[in-house]
This record gives sequence, structure tokens and C-alpha cells, in this order.
Amino acid sequence: MENKHRFTNKLINETSPYLLQHAHNPVDWHAWNDETLELAKKENKLLLISVGYAACHWCHVMEHESFEDSAVAAIMNKNFINVKVDREERPDVDQVYMNAVQLLTGSGGWPLNCVALPDGRPIWGGTYFPKDNWTNALTQLADLYKNEPEKAEEYAAKLTEGIQQSGLITLNEDEAVFDKEELQSALDAWLPTMDLKNGGRKGAPKFPMPGNLQFLLRYAVQSQNEEMMDYVNTSLTQIAYGGIFDHVGGGFARYSVDDHWHVPHFEKMLYDNAQMVSLYSNAFLVTKDPLYKEVVYETIKFVEAELYEDIGAFYSSLDADSENEAGELEEGAYYVWNKEQLSALIGDDFTLFANYYNVNGYGKWEEDKYHLIRSVSKAEFCKENNVSEEDLNSKIEKWQALLLDERNKRDRPRLDDKTLTSWNALMLKGYVDAYRVFNDQKFLEVALKNAQFIMNNMTKEDGGLFRNFKNGKSNIEAYLEDYAAVSDAFISLYEVTLDEKWLKNAKQFTDYAFDHFYDEESKMFFFTSNNQTGLISRKVETDDNVIPSSNSIMANNLFKLGHYYSNKHYADNAKAMLNNVKENAISYGSGASNWLNLYSNYLGEYYEVAIAGPDAKQKLEELNKIYIPNKLIVGSTTESSLPLLAYKYNENETTIYVCIDGACKLPVTETEKALKQLSSSY
Repeated sequence: MENKHRFTNKLINETSPYLLQHAHNPVDWHAWNDETLELAKKENKLLLISVGYAACHWCHVMEHESFEDSAVAAIMNKNFINVKVDREERPDVDQVYMNAVQLLTGSGGWPLNCVALPDGRPIWGGTYFPKDNWTNALTQLADLYKNEPEKAEEYAAKLTEGIQQSGLITLNEDEAVFDKEELQSALDAWLPTMDLKNGGRKGAPKFPMPGNLQFLLRYAVQSQNEEMMDYVNTSLTQIAYGGIFDHVGGGFARYSVDDHWHVPHFEKMLYDNAQMVSLYSNAFLVTKDPLYKEVVYETIKFVEAELYEDIGAFYSSLDADSENEAGELEEGAYYVWNKEQLSALIGDDFTLFANYYNVNGYGKWEEDKYHLIRSVSKAEFCKENNVSEEDLNSKIEKWQALLLDERNKRDRPRLDDKTLTSWNALMLKGYVDAYRVFNDQKFLEVALKNAQFIMNNMTKEDGGLFRNFKNGKSNIEAYLEDYAAVSDAFISLYEVTLDEKWLKNAKQFTDYAFDHFYDEESKMFFFTSNNQTGLISRKVETDDNVIPSSNSIMANNLFKLGHYYSNKHYADNAKAMLNNVKENAISYGSGASNWLNLYSNYLGEYYEVAIAGPDAKQKLEELNKIYIPNKLIVGSTTESSLPLLAYKYNENETTIYVCIDGACKLPVTETEKALKQLSSSY
């Protein structure tokens, strides 16, 4: 294959689809590793670090304009050691140089381009550059380093100090006090940013932010706040109606470019879909809205069709771009339609179809193209169009099959088929949540298969984790987010299976994180392991974004594990971590929703529900029919050594104990009586 290409660089030896996309650029790309960093020092050349990911539209644009151009490559190869980084494989590298670019420019994004001294300290950076701007900047930087190296050193020293100082967390030695009034003030500050009409955050673009909605759902239930429940339901409904949800093949795109969820940025990421499955499952448990169940099943159908490998692994993403009819890469080409295509496919039902999916001014995208979007509930639509819901559902099923069949004849979006540990753990949790809510055995089967895949393929000999898996190979040291997400998913898996091996695995990965990521001074965890080298700074991640921060997931895990194992060290550390970020969390709730989830655990009662006896799993299924966020489940069908189950097992009877910090109410044998002992209010 290499003989067919004019150029081949060192990325040909990598497994990341994003890096392999650049393996035949005329740029002499290297991967980020110790060998590359040594080469820069040896040749005394500036490092040019370019970070992107496979589904990134503007990354492809910059590659086509600059990195595939021989003249541009000549400038880059002469003056720099050029390093291509897949941000999904190496979030540690991305984190440091994104921090640099944000300090330099006030904003960030991808592609991320940074120039650094041979020792990795950055001096300049930005995001996307048109070709002429790019070559001018690189020429000036090369001249600066050649003729005024002391200036480059000065820039590097200042910027590196800024990176090392930014985001520092110091131990909050004040007493940890958490109260309802303080939480309410966080919601009061957050409320003005909420779009009460369309859901989500006001303005455009709109990201679903499942962590935010997951917390707000809990808050609405526990505080019995109808206004917040209306907002959550508005958000979930509008997102499900919107074009951000694929009405043909299921699944969610990353975000919408408009303010009403219509036209997405068409890339589909595993981490979004994983968390949306969890969110809509819990929302169904609260509301019993059939739309939410539909979304869960359609999203899982998409994941299994497009992002799942039968060995139990989930792939990372589908690209936004695919080839259009002219053979050119175009964002959304795979997903959009013109009216003539739709009319020919749907036939006699076209008028009804066009009304349902808004093949009109509301559903128009650009030029003569439409992207399907709903605007009303099925019940309302049926009433307006004089059709029964049964007939409509039958027609929708037929329409989806016709459109999917036709769409599959088009050039498909590129697949990023690497497997990432933390993203797989998020999807594992999605399946667990779907199983817990819908009691569909197929969901549990996939969850167990994925959990076993993680244990068989993503674990190292020393008990730690790898970050990545592709072609039977794992070679990157995992990050805190991997340990946190896997432990979280395994705790959830334990809570639906009562198989203690998953709880033990969660504890072992948590203990590994204490050994290799923990900062004794701040009681927080670094993002990178003490085994990793080559970075100018170890960062502590605390901001909850589209994916919750690694420290917030870890703190929530420690809270639960503290209960499971009666472990004061875990429990105290969870509280200390929350206390460290409390001020920021209250000021900026939308960037700390998973911290506020932990905060809520300290308000009112937090229950340990212990189920012991031969029918424990049946009782568990009955308990899971009610949304009670302020509880954990511990149970066994046999004798168990877990502290919360000690002396509770009776082989002749199944008993439910509702406990608070190990002190239990009177045991009961009927689920209904146990539920009466539980209150989900603050």
C-alpha cells in the first residue's frame, strides 16, 4: 500500500485512525513519545504540536489546505519537529497545550496548533489557520528562534509559569458545611442562562450537556421544584424532537449550530450517546414519558449498528464529513435530503411525512436541503392529522427503513474505530442504567460483555489500566478519567447484578489511582499518572464539561465506596474534594453539575439499601421501578463479607434493610414497605 503513496511518514506505525489519516502527508509527522521529544533536543529544533481528532471538521480543512501542500510541508520539515496528536488518545498533551493557547488567545478549539521549545515549553499557538497565515507565522517563529533565541526562552518561561499556576487547587481547611440554601443559590445563579422555551443553555450553539440535565432532574425531584422539572422535560423533549437526534438511524450528534436543536454539527461521539442513554433512562423512570423510552432504544440501536464490535468493545466516533455526489467531502452529506428525493421514496404518504418531519420552511437546512426535525408530540400530531397513533408508528417504522436503506447507499461517514477506556465505561454505565430502568436482559448482556472486555484487554499487569485498544494492541497509560469512569461503571454494574467482583474491581482501580495520581497536599488527583513523562505540567481537572471532570467522578465514587466498605479515608477524601471546589461549584453550577450531584448527597438522608436473601435480585428489580437518587444498593443472594451485609443473610427469607450510615431501620420483607422508609426529598 505504501508504494501507492508519494509520501509516508512515521505515523504509518500508529493505530489511531486520526494519526493514520496524516500518514501520507508530505509533512514529516511524528507521534508524541519520548523518542520524538529526544529528537527535538538532539536537533535543537522547535516542536510544532498539532492536535485534533478523527471527527473534527476543521482539522480536515486545515489538513487539506496546509498539511497536504508540499510547499507548506517544506517549511514545516525544515524548521520544526512536527508532532501530530490525537486528543482523544492523548488528552494529557491536549490539556497542557490547550491551556497555553487559552492563555495566549483567550479561547481554544481544534485543530489546536502550538509551537514549543525543544524541551516542550510552548511559545506560541492558536487553532485553525488559513494557509497563508500559517506559513507566515511559522516563518516568523523559525526566524525568531534562529536569530533571537533569548526572546523565545523568555516567552516560554512566562507561558510555562502561567500553565503551571492555572487551575491550581489548594486544600480548603475550612470546615466542610453543605446546606440547602447554598445549593439554592447555585440554582438561582444558573437559572438566567437556561433557555426555558427551547431547553438547554440560551443561545447558539447548543450542546445537550447530559451531566447538567442529570443533576437538574435529581434536583427537581428532591426539591419538588415544578419549574425545574418543566425545564428538564422541555430540554429533553426539544432535544429528542430536534435534528440533533437522528430520526432515521438513531443517536445524537455533538451539538446544534442553531438555538433550537435543528441543524447539528454532524459528528456522532460515543461519549455523548452513552450519557444520553443514562439521562433518558432516568428521565423515563421519573416521568414514564414514552418518548424517552423510544430515544433510549433508538440510541442503543444506533450504537450497536455503528459503534460496537462483537468482542464487547465500543468504537469512538463517526465523522461529520462524507463525500457528496460530486465526490467532495462535505459536512452532513450523508444525513440531509432534498424534497424530490423524499417524495420519490415515501410516495403516497409524503404529505403526512412532510408534516411530521417538517419538510417545510422550519425543517429547511440550506439551499434545497432538509434535515428532519419534529415539532409536536405524536398524540398532538395524530389529532391534527386525523391518524391513529398505531398507524403513525407503523408508518414511521416503514419510513425509517426506507430512508436508512437509501442513506446506506451513500458514502458513509468515516469511523474512528479505536476503543477508549473511559468512553467505553460511560457506555457501559448507559447500558446498566437502561437495564435498571427497562429490565431488558439484552442491555445487561452487552454491559457484562463490555465490562469483561475492559478487564481482559484494558488492564495492565500491575493492576492499572490502558487508555486505548486497537487491532489487539493497547499501549498508552490510562488517565484519571479512565480509572474514575471505569470504577463508576463497575459500581453501577454491581448495583444491578449484586456480583461483588465488580465492586472489588472498582475498589482496586480506585486504590491504584491513590497510588499513582493522588496529591497528598490538596487531596485531589492529578490527571496523569506518576508513571508518565514528557509533559511540562501535571494538571488537576475539576471543571465538569460535556463529560464530567475526572475529579468529580472520583469524588462521587469515593463517597459510595466509603459507604460500601465503611472506609473513613474514602469518605473523608470525598468530602475534602468537594469542599475544595465548593465555592466555584456554587458560583458556576453549569460547570460543576457532577460536583453538585455529590453536594446533594450531603443534604437530607442518604440511604444504604441492603437486600439479603435468595430473592434479592427480584426485590432489587421492584426497588428499581422508583427513582431514588439518594441511595446506594448493596445486596447478596448468599453470605457476604461486605460491612453493610454483615449478619443480615437468611437462607430462608429475603429481607430489605434501609440504613443511614450503617444504622438500620426495622427490616422488612416487602418491597413496598421498604419504599415507604425511603424519601427522595431533601
